[in-house]
Amino acid sequence: MKNSLIIVILIFVSFTCNSQSYEFETVIDLETTDVISQGNTGTCWSFSASSFLESEIMRITGKNIDLSEMYTVRNTYPKKAWNYIMRQGKAQFSEGGLAHDVINSVADHGLVPNVVYPGLETHTTRHNHAEMIAVLKGMLDVYIKNPGRQLSPKWKLVTESVLDIYLGKNISTFNYEDVQYTPESFLKMTKINPKDYISITSFSHQPFNTNFILNIPDNFSNGSFLNVKLNDLVDITNNALKAGYTVELDCDVSEKTFSSKHGLAVIPKDDINKKEALENVRPEKEITQNLRQQEFENYNTTDDHLMHITGMLKDQNGTTYYKVKNSWGKNSDRVANDGYIYMSESYFKLKTISIMVHKDVVPKKLLN
Repeated sequence: MKNSLIIVILIFVSFTCNSQSYEFETVIDLETTDVISQGNTGTCWSFSASSFLESEIMRITGKNIDLSEMYTVRNTYPKKAWNYIMRQGKAQFSEGGLAHDVINSVADHGLVPNVVYPGLETHTTRHNHAEMIAVLKGMLDVYIKNPGRQLSPKWKLVTESVLDIYLGKNISTFNYEDVQYTPESFLKMTKINPKDYISITSFSHQPFNTNFILNIPDNFSNGSFLNVKLNDLVDITNNALKAGYTVELDCDVSEKTFSSKHGLAVIPKDDINKKEALENVRPEKEITQNLRQQEFENYNTTDDHLMHITGMLKDQNGTTYYKVKNSWGKNSDRVANDGYIYMSESYFKLKTISIMVHKDVVPKKLLN
């Protein structure tokens, strides 16, 4: 009994002595716009990809422009509605989407600044789409049920009217900094070329170095992804940041060790005390392609949330972390690091669904 007590004390002392609070050193910190909140919406895909494009505009032109997330959302919902109607309700109709939906919208409808299209109802300062999505889905379901035995041609017009009421009418011309623009001419001014951006993933159920449609719920537009090996996914991300390019990120945030309150995302080797891993540096799991695939196929890794990687850090042990810009605001006791998440490379390797980068940072040998 005495020996057992001594062993327990030694283990506790060893654990206590080895516990280290996180200390981070910035390695790369790329230019980006302020952290803002997506409010009570599921439109992280538009907020993150818009932030990504804002950094691209800074990199290319030096201009700091706050893009309208809701202009993209406004022009994406009709496509979601079409998909839902044509699949007769046997598809997801929700607030979710992916980064390529923003790129598709930019290609089709251009860009506008947030100041001319905030997408907020009168007298409101926070986005809330709960009522709008309920109205849209309920309305589309009525049309799908075919009370008149055929699909009413009015459904498109009614959908547009609902979007006009909740988000605002689409705009064709506007004034920005004393210059008259259309969404297309504004896009041209930013020098963003939608064809320059590529979505990349890493899953072994499809051949590597080929493109395939990733079957996840929010991929309503059947976007195609370049499939690369896990090490290549990490290398592309690291090399992009080192070259001055930020990275769009789609990942799983359902882990207990993803915490906006702590501003941290890690994958501890020991699953027993996950809270400890958010407060003190702990060893992390070795992430393999097989483990990543297993977590995806058993639904432990899902397409929860999109964010924006803007930099890189290291802790006191030399472990790599990504500086990830979130869209949950920054002035809250539930948000640390001014709205950023410090994501370990292990978390990134295990929980990333996909990234989006400028094609110039992708090795030509990986492109078809």
